[in-house]
Amino acid sequence: MNVKIESSRIIKPFYEGPPPSTNTHISFNVFDNVTYDALMALIYAYRPPTPPTSTIEMGLRKTLAVYREWAGRIGRDENGSRAVFLNDEGVRFIEASVDATLDEVLPLKPSPSLLKLHPSMKDVVELIQVQVTRFTCGSVVVGFTGHHMIADGHAASNFFVAWGQACRGVEIIPLPLHDRAIFHPRNPPLIEFNHVGAEFMSKSLNKKEFIKLENAEKNIIVHKVHFTLEFLGKLKANASFLNGKTKTYSTFESLVAHLWRVITKSRELDGSQNTQIRISVDGRRRVVPRVPDEFFGNIVLWAFPTSKVRDLVNEPLHYATKIIHDAITKVDDKYFKSFIDFANHKVTEDLIPTADMKKDTLCPNLEVDSWLRFPFYDLDFGTGCPFVFMPSYYPTEGMMFLVPSFIGDGSIDAFIPLYQENLPTFKKICYSLDLKAK
Repeated sequence: MNVKIESSRIIKPFYEGPPPSTNTHISFNVFDNVTYDALMALIYAYRPPTPPTSTIEMGLRKTLAVYREWAGRIGRDENGSRAVFLNDEGVRFIEASVDATLDEVLPLKPSPSLLKLHPSMKDVVELIQVQVTRFTCGSVVVGFTGHHMIADGHAASNFFVAWGQACRGVEIIPLPLHDRAIFHPRNPPLIEFNHVGAEFMSKSLNKKEFIKLENAEKNIIVHKVHFTLEFLGKLKANASFLNGKTKTYSTFESLVAHLWRVITKSRELDGSQNTQIRISVDGRRRVVPRVPDEFFGNIVLWAFPTSKVRDLVNEPLHYATKIIHDAITKVDDKYFKSFIDFANHKVTEDLIPTADMKKDTLCPNLEVDSWLRFPFYDLDFGTGCPFVFMPSYYPTEGMMFLVPSFIGDGSIDAFIPLYQENLPTFKKICYSLDLKAK
């Protein structure tokens, strides 16, 4: 796929009235500071008729006037803490074209070619970048990159909905809550949980763990798997039943447990090893009093279900599902408030966040980024919703993404990065409910 860049420019917020001050900033809170210090990239594809690029651009400019953080820059405040400066320096907007129909390059596979459909994420100061790529058939692909410290998945999905509303000329509802200083430590602090090894780790330990593997990316394949609603139903029933007793688990918990077992078996790990999954937990519905859904920023911590390899693959699916369910349940109001107290009082210069996008491999562990509950498919520029929504190409072994299928029937697409030598086994057993039989 040969993508030709037609133009690249900086665009700034469009204000209906007098512009606000550009000399203000919003300091990052403890959740912003512990999340991924990295850009994330998404791909949207639309069938014709599609709106003109000018509509997409002006809609973005109007939305930036409401979500000003995206048009700013990350820096240090007067206390030396990281903050986003609301200076309206703008975002990058790229127009591109492909001398082919979209059908000629479909399906969009999670491969290096996807990197051509969104702006580069290297040495970037803009907190948002957008690339609008047009195909000869009239289809359009919109590639988006956004900095994770500005917004978590929930907040970003609200922004996308607002962008679509601005393009369609309707009022942006709901308006975002911009106050990131709503999370206050208690006096005296009450630290009830161990946050070193969960959200934080020692710098010295990180140096030991961080080893770039030569040519690792070339040996990693991002494999897309489609799970039908029928299969997910069987999986959930299988996970929820043990010894004649029923304990209903969610589709998410059941699927993640299944993938944890299948990937672990495919890796052919030593049975005595520990394996764990990093699972994002949105605090909006966990913290008391409840944080409004329109809160714009980060309020995510993680659950870390852990098991011995032999137990994970030899015990029934119920075993892994229960571990996941119990680990997620523990990340409750008490845990979030304990983290707020710890992050405000106990973080020393030796401690750094464990959230890291720079690793080549997570083996023997996994990470799951679930976009199942977010309205990403609601980005309607005025001519209908996308027929493709997917993450870009992330060749980090073990870092998987779960996305609702565009079919819209409740089925799920999983993007699973694996080493090439582990992929044949994974393909063989990924739809099996009985791993012992394989």
